Amino acid sequence: MEKVSETRNFVVAGHSGCGKTSLCDLMLFKAGAVERLGSVDQKTSISDYTPEEQEKQASIYSSPLNCSWKGKNLFFVDTPGYAEFIGETIAPMTIADSLLLVVDAVEGLQVGSTRAWKIARRLNIPRFILINRVDRDRADFKTVLTQLQEAYGKTVCVPVTLPVGKEDGFSAVVNVLRDTDVPEELAADAAKYKEMLMDTIAESDEALMEKYLEGEELSDAEIATGLYTAIMSGDLVPVYAASTAKDIGVTKLMDSINNLFPNPMTKKKVKLADESELTLVESGTPVARVFKCVVDPFIGQLTFFKVVSGEMKSDSEYYNVNTATKERFGSILLLNGKNQKNTSSLGPGSIGAIAKLKNTHIGNTLGSSSTKEMLPIVFPNPVMSYAISPAKNGEEDKIAQGLHKLSESDPTVILKRQDETHEMLLSGMGDQHLSQVVKKLKDQYKVAVNLETPKIPYRETITMNGEGHYKHKKQTGGAGQFAEVFLRIEPSPDGYEFENKVVGGNIPKNFIPAIEKGVVGTLDAGPLVGCKVENIKVTVYDGKHHPVDSNEMAFKIAGRTAFRDAIAKSKPVILEPIMKVKITVPNDYMGDVTGDLNHKRGRILGMGTEEGLQVVNADVPLVEMSKYATELRSMTHGRGVFKMDFERYEQVPSSIANDIIAKHQATNSEE
Repeated sequence: MEKVSETRNFVVAGHSGCGKTSLCDLMLFKAGAVERLGSVDQKTSISDYTPEEQEKQASIYSSPLNCSWKGKNLFFVDTPGYAEFIGETIAPMTIADSLLLVVDAVEGLQVGSTRAWKIARRLNIPRFILINRVDRDRADFKTVLTQLQEAYGKTVCVPVTLPVGKEDGFSAVVNVLRDTDVPEELAADAAKYKEMLMDTIAESDEALMEKYLEGEELSDAEIATGLYTAIMSGDLVPVYAASTAKDIGVTKLMDSINNLFPNPMTKKKVKLADESELTLVESGTPVARVFKCVVDPFIGQLTFFKVVSGEMKSDSEYYNVNTATKERFGSILLLNGKNQKNTSSLGPGSIGAIAKLKNTHIGNTLGSSSTKEMLPIVFPNPVMSYAISPAKNGEEDKIAQGLHKLSESDPTVILKRQDETHEMLLSGMGDQHLSQVVKKLKDQYKVAVNLETPKIPYRETITMNGEGHYKHKKQTGGAGQFAEVFLRIEPSPDGYEFENKVVGGNIPKNFIPAIEKGVVGTLDAGPLVGCKVENIKVTVYDGKHHPVDSNEMAFKIAGRTAFRDAIAKSKPVILEPIMKVKITVPNDYMGDVTGDLNHKRGRILGMGTEEGLQVVNADVPLVEMSKYATELRSMTHGRGVFKMDFERYEQVPSSIANDIIAKHQATNSEE
């Protein structure tokens, strides 16, 4: 096992198309981990090696990678920048020690950049920024740097390297702290940023501050210590310039990874799910966190984990804290894309994979029987759903089994039954995400499915008081049936209520529960569109019974029919689910987004900015959001993201309600 002090663990994230994968391929090649430089365009990328990624020429899955660079062991994960595959970004970021955020020098700060930044800030991991593609036409390092400083802090985002030349003339980078041979046109900027860095370094420690203010020169070791402290506290986010296409600036970036990125023992302790803390150790009792599971066509399921503390060994038995089961490790694998090699053990910060674990899933904690569970990995709620059904009758179980397996490798895939509409709903992060799921169902589990826009789970309620009455009388020879019920209903903001106000024994108390059963059975299918009735109070106040012919069934029928009589007189209305929606877009698309929300009956609650991007908060009916993932992508050219959560039910406008009722009646008449 290598020394922990020589290990670096980080995640590479950013907006789609910023060059993350090209950077990862180049680092592997420069470090000698692969013999040939991979290329996304030529479909030879080490990281984007799946057929789906090669076809799209974009990352869909996270890809754990590793190499050695000048004596340090680098473990890093290339992540998708596309919003619909956010689950593949969140899980690796949760186990990473640092974030390397890649930003395009042409496009600047984008939604994917901000999303990765927010996740890293929530997880409290140090951040580093690479402004990539400085060699491109219209690339502008200074403009992008200004965007970063305005979004995240002018004294926080400070360049460590500056580009020499711009666009096609970009030829080198200079380190503002270490390089003395600085081109004249960069001298002023280099001096300014060096001073900013030295101020931050000095502020990290009182002794350094005193020495700095007295004009004494800080040693290289003191500078490195001060930088490290400022980065770990979040007071400093180093910014680098590079071009992966020209291999300019990447060597100095990799040197900084060695020198400035924290080693896995830096934090000393990590918080656990029960709010206690785990003290990290270099060797001894191991603790590992699972962040990825894939089904390999050759060796079956592969489970990826990061060693958090202690040492994990091949050919050993470990305990899954979440499932309370033992798992037998075979050979621990180190992977670079499809390339695998065995290792006997891994220490803190290292990322490995194990084949054919039986009962271990994403987010699980592995260790010993005394190990405590680590914090769960939090995934976002789905933003798009389809009603899913088998193309061939009788294959419902195959769909459920296949999707259960797929959701184990992607927790943002959710299958659940909507009881109110009697549909199976397949939910995920967008249409492209779900199309990949459907393709896997067909390819891996040999089941074809149909997808349809799901029905909306409307509700019904009343807007005024009403009274209902029904006398049930049935004589068929022998014992008959008799029951008479008078009841009133009224709106109830607290939900469903039932009250018995019958006096004088007109209805014996033992028949009151039967009346309520009749009422409750009717609540599942309202009079307008057959949806669940809610927010209603029912009071039974009178009735009659027969000493021989009355029974529970008679009063159940009478209660049900009396309730239907009352609700028809109480001005019933349709309620629709309203979603709380948060949309994040670049400023250029604000007009299109807000205009579209108005067309969707959206109620804009507020607008603002978050870290360089525009944010719109709105309440929008669910029926208007069924295809919003696709619509927002089209409106913003893939630069917008949103999230939504259920907020409340609200009355449907009468004109729209009439259409819903007419459609329901037409469907029923056809059936």
